[in-house]
Amino acid sequence: MPLPETMFCAQQIKIPPELPDILKQFTKAAIRTQPYDVLQWAAAYFSALSKGEPLPVKERLEMPLAAKKKDAGLTPGLLKVLHKQLSSKGMVTVAELREKWKHLGLPEEQLGAILQLGSFGEEVEWMKFLALGCSVLGGSLLSSMKQACEILTRDPEGGAARIPFETFSFLYLYLASIDGELSKAETKAFLLGIKEQADKHSGMVLIRHFLPYSFIFY
Repeated sequence: MPLPETMFCAQQIKIPPELPDILKQFTKAAIRTQPYDVLQWAAAYFSALSKGEPLPVKERLEMPLAAKKKDAGLTPGLLKVLHKQLSSKGMVTVAELREKWKHLGLPEEQLGAILQLGSFGEEVEWMKFLALGCSVLGGSLLSSMKQACEILTRDPEGGAARIPFETFSFLYLYLASIDGELSKAETKAFLLGIKEQADKHSGMVLIRHFLPYSFIFY
């Protein structure tokens, strides 16, 4: 026989005091991130929360994605989430990267294509993976660098999107080697011009320092 249903009165039900705020923050995070698979993402969210790890949460809503109901692939917001979760490690295993990728509901084929392009083994140098992710988003070399600046900068949204010249140079040289369209002389000349600009701004590269070059090389 089924057990009789237990009846509770309001006085018997105790709500943990921290529960309302946890649910409120979770709801706001879900709305901001717009996960493709809410249940999968929620599991990753609460797992990270319990471990004190960076949450798989976008900083802001990406409006064009809000109306989409299925997997749309990598976005700047999602790549920034991955950067927050994995950049501190320097080197990450493909297995860990694949797990974080899956938590965000991103297509396995896209990850496979990036890993193949970078000729990575069982471990991935995160900054190189980030660069390739930016190339997926940007299309051209300089557009990819713009994406990188916007993801890596500590400036507020709408600011100059500054990053250190050393970081810019590393990412640019790596993407230029993958792209293979510019000669070493052209690459060297480009970075020399960027460094001259960066030296005037405490060693920081601004997007406006290199976007004009698109009219020369592209």
